[in-house]
Amino acid sequence: MLKTELLEIIANGENSGVEFKRDDIRPEQLAKEIVALANFQGGRVILGVEDDGKISGIHRDNLEEWVMNIFQDRIHPLILPFYEEIKVDDKTVAVISFPQGISKPYVVREKKVENIYIRVGSTSRSATREQQARLFALGGMLHTEAMPVPRTDIGCLDEARLQNYLKEIIKDPEVPQTPAEWEARLLGLGFLAKAGDNIYCSIAGFVLFGKSPRRYLKQSGLRVFAFAGKDKAYQALLDDILDGPLVGRFDTNSPKSLIDGGIIERFIGQITPFISKEASNIDEHFRRQIEWLYPIEAIRELVVNALAHRDWTRSVEIEVGIYVDRFEIISPGSLQNSMTIEKMLAGQRSPRNILIMEVLRDYGYVDYRGMGIRTKVIPLMRRINHAEPIFEATEDYVKTVLPKKQS
Repeated sequence: MLKTELLEIIANGENSGVEFKRDDIRPEQLAKEIVALANFQGGRVILGVEDDGKISGIHRDNLEEWVMNIFQDRIHPLILPFYEEIKVDDKTVAVISFPQGISKPYVVREKKVENIYIRVGSTSRSATREQQARLFALGGMLHTEAMPVPRTDIGCLDEARLQNYLKEIIKDPEVPQTPAEWEARLLGLGFLAKAGDNIYCSIAGFVLFGKSPRRYLKQSGLRVFAFAGKDKAYQALLDDILDGPLVGRFDTNSPKSLIDGGIIERFIGQITPFISKEASNIDEHFRRQIEWLYPIEAIRELVVNALAHRDWTRSVEIEVGIYVDRFEIISPGSLQNSMTIEKMLAGQRSPRNILIMEVLRDYGYVDYRGMGIRTKVIPLMRRINHAEPIFEATEDYVKTVLPKKQS
């Protein structure tokens, strides 16, 4: 790091990725700051700088060794930092840099106790129970889709869809016949989950095949809005919550045909009047063709992605908004694991809900490459709408915006 860059960082003050500390900080306090930053987006701890930005310099002997021992002895899992010392006039400042951790949650180990911290603005604090659950999920240590849904049982699942999935979709040669066989098979597939002596629907099983998932899992389904203007208004053209199983029921005899639509098919049917219009010209069959304001395959891909990858630790619905100038979809929670917008656009794959994703692949809702954003959404928007989709990711949501096709 150059001296000018360091001075600029110090001038900007502490934030969610930068922490100033004197070099007489206690080991457990330094470990806390590092863990909080690693559990967020990574960052820098600058030693030898006061909270107000005044440079006091470092004075501890063998500071680098002391810092590395803290990383090794007090922080778990292991983080490999970049340590450097920079001369500023007659003083020296130490900069400890490290990226966002991919093995969350990181903890401070102190006297056989593990404490989890998270960064909130410019402060580090103990993670709440909900924040800890998100960190475990981000690190792949907690698969929320496999968790049981309280108050549910096997009777909450749509048997006709399950039969259709086994017989028609995956061509299982041995479809269960008795209640005991069904229970054993669905436990094995991960659609049921055991908790103590009780058996419940798992989140994955319930959202894929549940009769009315929102009855016991309020964040499931889709919230759909349509407005006449560019912003949300009191009077909406459409304001509805779609509930039901994700997957449809299909007749797989050639050609494959839909018998009973799931939430994805119902969603497309409901929004069609708001994302299309009749063409001005009559075709050779004396019919007016539908003119789509957005590529329908791009919208389908985005909705399926949101349903497949959403963060089940968040208690809000996926929200779809249709405005006069754009289509947008907001999925609760941050991007999964260490995924970023840049990695996603490059084609990197990192599913959060592996079981849900695999079942959607079985049906053909998603392809086996898992690169729909790169191979469908972006090319279709460029070719048909002559516009780039806009992606935004925060700790609270992932939003995609499709600009409307210009007349």
